[in-house]
Amino acid sequence: MYEPLWWLGMVTSFIVYSCVAVVGALFLIFWAVKRSGHRKMLVYIAICSLMGSLTVISVKAVAIALKLSFSESNQFIYVQTWFFIFVVIICCLVQLNYLNKALDSFNTAVVSPVYYVMFTILTILANMIMYKDWVSQSATQIATQLCGFVTIVAGTFLLHKTNTSSTDRHAESAPTPPPPPPPPDQICVQG
Repeated sequence: MYEPLWWLGMVTSFIVYSCVAVVGALFLIFWAVKRSGHRKMLVYIAICSLMGSLTVISVKAVAIALKLSFSESNQFIYVQTWFFIFVVIICCLVQLNYLNKALDSFNTAVVSPVYYVMFTILTILANMIMYKDWVSQSATQIATQLCGFVTIVAGTFLLHKTNTSSTDRHAESAPTPPPPPPPPDQICVQG
């Protein structure tokens, strides 16, 4: 019963996507992070999003395996189930590591919306490739989903922009306090 799910993952288009995602993440980890990871938030976010899209696909496969196992068709006898569990663990560890680095290095108010948008785009793309959900949908359903997604992305951008603008205005309107006087042992008396 689990075989059809495994064959969805073995489709050429999904293998190409998975390879591009893994190679892209490895390139970012071993080359881009060393060069500009501490200066450019998108390096960390791209790693998290690429690994996140593979995590979501694998978690969905594990959830289907659990559902089938609870309905008296043990899926844990198949190597494929353990493969998906392994992918979930590895991708989650990489994702959490680089998300923490992004949050440590950059403002959370900036990291969160950018991560949300990039993660969502890549997850939708991976789902479209592996599960082919769009094949059974009408053009109206696809257009409605795209409009909803664009609305969410635009709303996230506007919230971020409004938050940044109000923070900047508040910082500009506050007077800067005078510098503190030097400590007494550093005061020089001219004589």
